Amino acid sequence: MEHAADSTHPRYNSLLKRKMIEDAAKIGMLADSALIAHGRGEAFDYLIGERTIESAMDATKEAAARLCAAERPVISLNGNVMALAAKPLLRCAAVIGADVEVNIFYRTPERMKVLMEYLKDAHVEIADQTPPEFDAEVWQKMVVEVRLLGNSPDGRIPGLEGPRANCHSDGILASDVILVPLEDGDRCEALVEMGKDVIVVDLNPLSRSAKMAKVTVVDELCRFAENLYVSCLNPASPNDNWDNPKILQTALEEIIAGAVESA
Repeated sequence: MEHAADSTHPRYNSLLKRKMIEDAAKIGMLADSALIAHGRGEAFDYLIGERTIESAMDATKEAAARLCAAERPVISLNGNVMALAAKPLLRCAAVIGADVEVNIFYRTPERMKVLMEYLKDAHVEIADQTPPEFDAEVWQKMVVEVRLLGNSPDGRIPGLEGPRANCHSDGILASDVILVPLEDGDRCEALVEMGKDVIVVDLNPLSRSAKMAKVTVVDELCRFAENLYVSCLNPASPNDNWDNPKILQTALEEIIAGAVESA
């Protein structure tokens, strides 16, 4: 991925992510509102200094612990998540032993075709890129065993209206722990109501998703994905006394401090 901006630009990484979103939109992966959603998150990231704060790292480690201990872990991907972090999250899925399911609000056959083809290509690429922690043959087997779901949903999330209720009965519907980055509040709430252990990545600690989730990581998605992979290599045990409101409060204090400093 290249960008016209000079690589010495202080916000070069942010510009690269904007380019990834723009390119994904051009090939039909994203809804029109995707650029707005990305910009909103980017504003919060600016206020925390475009870095992974300590509470976010703690939440990432807890996310890894729960995903790795799960019986039926699932990583749910929407358009923006696919555009920014499909490949690193596929690496995480391989280590966790999780299924990956594409779930989008503005669902059309054309858009799903583009998304699933992109995901399949990423799947092949990740299988061929053996991390230093694994033997090549072992790694390829781990990646190949990651199921790519989303094309043929045969179930619905109870209490949720609209196309985002559609899901695979042996994927999202059967999951016990589910990672839903950049999630909508109503779907997060419905998944929690089903008794699922819901993990959200959201730069806005005041969002409904952030408040409803069992574990909220207030961090930029690409940084989170890289940190999650490392954390999943040597996961701790899940914390039964996890205090998610405290994580949100700490993140909010960081944002307020960043706003005051920028004023």
